[in-house]
Amino acid sequence: MTRTVTVGLDGSAESRAAADWAAHEAQLRGLPLKLVQVWEPVPAPMAQAPLLGAETQQHWTERIPREAADGIRRRHPGVDVTVEQLTGAPADTLLDAAKDSELLVLGSRGLSGVGGFLVGSVGLSVVAHAELPVVLVRAGEQAAAENGTNPASATPSRPVVLGIDAGAPADAVLEFAFTEAARRDTALRVVHGWSLPPYYAYGLGMDAGLNDELFRWEAAALTEALRPWRLKHPAVEVALESRVGSAADHLVDASREASLVVIGRRIRRGALGAHIGPVAHGVLHHSTAPVAVVSHD
Repeated sequence: MTRTVTVGLDGSAESRAAADWAAHEAQLRGLPLKLVQVWEPVPAPMAQAPLLGAETQQHWTERIPREAADGIRRRHPGVDVTVEQLTGAPADTLLDAAKDSELLVLGSRGLSGVGGFLVGSVGLSVVAHAELPVVLVRAGEQAAAENGTNPASATPSRPVVLGIDAGAPADAVLEFAFTEAARRDTALRVVHGWSLPPYYAYGLGMDAGLNDELFRWEAAALTEALRPWRLKHPAVEVALESRVGSAADHLVDASREASLVVIGRRIRRGALGAHIGPVAHGVLHHSTAPVAVVSHD
């Protein structure tokens, strides 16, 4: 079956930004783009209400995806665009529609006056259950900048930012980040946040020599984790940042100058069910750049 880049479309500004981002990504990958619109059934009494009647449903199921596809074909003439209209629970239906895709892209609403995202229940559910990479894109200037590249100038792309756990690096996350940087012909900025020993929390001192040793150890662990991937992708310029403090906070700061932020999510199949970790949660809600969440075992 032909691989695709799939994007969820609901007519919002966020989903339109996601569709444009996905079209650019499909072009970079040489893949077709599939626009998926999910119509969630409503109870019969509500469907008969004036605002949810036949004309409204026709607008959603015909006009919105048609206009979105036409616009993408104009702006991205080299991309093969198809439309798929489905009925069902949005998160489950989107995941099923994207099961043969390389990437699933969704819109995420920005909060006016607040430095963060409003990641809705559908987006969070998709991220928590997906086993393929999921990218969340917000509407706005940075998301609309086509991955940080200005086609009208020679300005290079913004870097791809990668959040990494140097002690347990995941191959799928590293491969995704390095490949995305290579596709964009841009640098990879690797951000690693780590915590000081517990006795710092109790106000106990620490000699400068041991402090320096901790920094050297963390930097060495990060360098070693990246070594095979730098050899595999020698053309990708890599900048390393190993810093004390919250990994999520450092990644959010880095997102302001990024074309894409890449983070991992461990797949958990236990009794507690699927969920996302605190770092992913913080980055998804506050990053100003598109965020790719790559699941891994």
